[in-house]
Amino acid sequence: MTDGTDRANTPQQDPSAGQGGYGYPQGTPGGYGFPQQPGQPNPYQQPLPQPGPAGEPPHYSQAPQAPQPQPQPVPSPAGFTPSPQPDWQAMADRSESQLRTRKRIWMIAIGVAACGLGVGAGFFILDKGDKDGPGPGPSQSATADPGGDPSDANAPTVPGEPNLLRDRSGQINIALSPDAVLGKVDNGNVLRLRSNGNSYAQAAEQVVDASKSFTVSAWVYNEADAGSRFAISQGDGASYSFELGREDSNGKKSWVFRMQTDQKGAASTAVGAVSDGFNTVRTWALLTGVYDAQAKTLTLYVDGKEAGRAPVAAAWAGQGPLQLGRSRHHGIWSGPWAGVIGHVLVWDKPLTADQVLALKGGKLDKEIKPVGSWLIG
Repeated sequence: MTDGTDRANTPQQDPSAGQGGYGYPQGTPGGYGFPQQPGQPNPYQQPLPQPGPAGEPPHYSQAPQAPQPQPQPVPSPAGFTPSPQPDWQAMADRSESQLRTRKRIWMIAIGVAACGLGVGAGFFILDKGDKDGPGPGPSQSATADPGGDPSDANAPTVPGEPNLLRDRSGQINIALSPDAVLGKVDNGNVLRLRSNGNSYAQAAEQVVDASKSFTVSAWVYNEADAGSRFAISQGDGASYSFELGREDSNGKKSWVFRMQTDQKGAASTAVGAVSDGFNTVRTWALLTGVYDAQAKTLTLYVDGKEAGRAPVAAAWAGQGPLQLGRSRHHGIWSGPWAGVIGHVLVWDKPLTADQVLALKGGKLDKEIKPVGSWLIG
């Protein structure tokens, strides 16, 4: 349960090309699908999350090493007279070094041009996730998917509407803002959000009545080092009804599932289940929030295991639709998500602990049907 104080809300600045984050490699921009020169490693490519064993989080592989500089000629000792014959090997070395320098300059120029093309086309690269589970997990071979093939039954968008996420369980589709970027990975579809006011997704209406029992779940990958960041919420009035994401709580980086109990939306009337001891930055996590109106409890699960619980006498169901990548606080949008969201599911019932664990392993009974599902398949 929270201490009733307002949380720090520190949206990150939208990075410029070359600063890293949101699909840009660190250093000089580049790597947006353009082939590298044969035999030339890419010194600017950062290591990406690699899949771990089943049930374990992805890990980072060792970053490629930058090309080593050529050794410089050592000055001749005093009194030594060099041969008048030309130093053919030194000349060859210099010529090869100049050629490599020119190639690097061309690669940098291509990379700069690719930044504009890549961002405009919504391109990003991710790593492979846990193939044993339903989580989207990133994939190194993934490319941009501006909406998928309309003829593909697993396409994430409505046929003919590339900016409208298709609800695979019901009829509530989700509209993408201009800076919300779709991508396809080995075992699912994902949405990359850039932590700004123009990077989010909004449903056409409410998905569940937050005053009654419900469950919300999603695979998330957060890139922000600090601040409140919300992957999923509901409501667009004075306050959210519920929100799921991460925050800095009492000096710790925590996952949080929070609900509002009063229509005025004061921090003192909010109740939250907060995790302790979990990494929340640059790691994939399956977040699941469960509100049980009969048991009067709010429970947060991380990767299928209970991570926080709080009592709640009664929840408040405010007006407004489901949101991806932001939450409503005191009448303004807050907590812009920086990173990736995938496999979003909502049920109008409280899942049990065993069912949440089964969800992590992709073994949840198919008879337990969600009322809303996006970015799956």
